[in-house]
Amino acid sequence: MVFSRWRLAKSGIKTSMVVGERIKAIRESKKLSQGDVEKLTGLIRCYTSRVENGHTVPSIATLEKYARALDIPLYRLFYEGEESPQKPKLPPVESRESMWGAKGDERDELRRLVKALSQMDGRQRKLLLGMAQRMAGRRRS
Repeated sequence: MVFSRWRLAKSGIKTSMVVGERIKAIRESKKLSQGDVEKLTGLIRCYTSRVENGHTVPSIATLEKYARALDIPLYRLFYEGEESPQKPKLPPVESRESMWGAKGDERDELRRLVKALSQMDGRQRKLLLGMAQRMAGRRRS
């Protein structure tokens, strides 16, 4: 699901927010030092400093460590509203199960495709996309 900037801003999610600034604000509101965070997460203090100052973008796994250390749910690093964000409206389960890639054999094919695409360079991906577009443009008989 794609959200417009307006829709995200209206829901309380800051689109231009820097995660590091949010981590720093929460850490300071809980009166924790970077040293305290180092002890709680196992991440060295200078790494936390780099994250807070926007020099490094942490992975999801690292963000989970920060959330646990700060004793907050992970979404709070991205959302400033007082109440929990509204859950997205997903299609009913039966329609998701009927989507391509949801069943065993199809799921394996999709995983192989994703792996193959990740190993291609930009030129190879462009060639494959062009071929797929030409094939999709042909009429089926």
